[in-house]
Amino acid sequence: MFQATAQPHAHEDLEEQQSIGAIAVQIPGATAIFRKLKLDFCCGGQQALAKACADKGLDTEQVLQALNALKHTDNLPPAPTASELVDHILQRYHEVHRQQLPELIRMARRVEAVHREHPNVPQGLADHLEAMEQELLNHMGKEEQILFPLLKSGGHPMVNYPIGMMRQEHISHGAQLERLAELTAQHVPPASACNTWQALYAGTARLTEDLIEHIHLENNLLFPAFEAPAASAL
Repeated sequence: MFQATAQPHAHEDLEEQQSIGAIAVQIPGATAIFRKLKLDFCCGGQQALAKACADKGLDTEQVLQALNALKHTDNLPPAPTASELVDHILQRYHEVHRQQLPELIRMARRVEAVHREHPNVPQGLADHLEAMEQELLNHMGKEEQILFPLLKSGGHPMVNYPIGMMRQEHISHGAQLERLAELTAQHVPPASACNTWQALYAGTARLTEDLIEHIHLENNLLFPAFEAPAASAL
């Protein structure tokens, strides 16, 4: 059995009179919704959500529901089973990483192009995020296809080999997060940053937080429960 320590992330309730620029920064992933609905969160970011939706003929309540659905909580049962913990990791982290990275890459490409003359432009950020995406997709695929089914079935005497590989890849993820922090000035945009730039760095900060928690749950909760029994079975 596992003792969960993760706590939910706190978010203030969104209101229709908040500016769409503020929401874009507050809720990572909101930019993708705004872009799909053609709501200008960058240059027109000072507009209230209700006004922006009315101008586009959109239902404000439906947009609020879509934005609120982006809020992720880290709630786990008090003592989750291995299967429950695996399912939580798949839903809360694997699915979320697959949503986060394409939008972050898109925003990074835009910021690098539009602000290429700015002294603090994060040159190379989009390429780094693309490299992170490819490595994470490969890593998560191996967990989903090989390791997690083994763990959900109760483990295997040879399970320490794929676990060891995943631990090594986690070290690589950690190095990538360090580089991400360097490229983004520790996720702090310059004072003159537009809403897109601010939203980008809010998103890279959230990606970092999520990936660290993701790795913690696997390294410190999930994997140890199977490593010792597997070693003693050899």
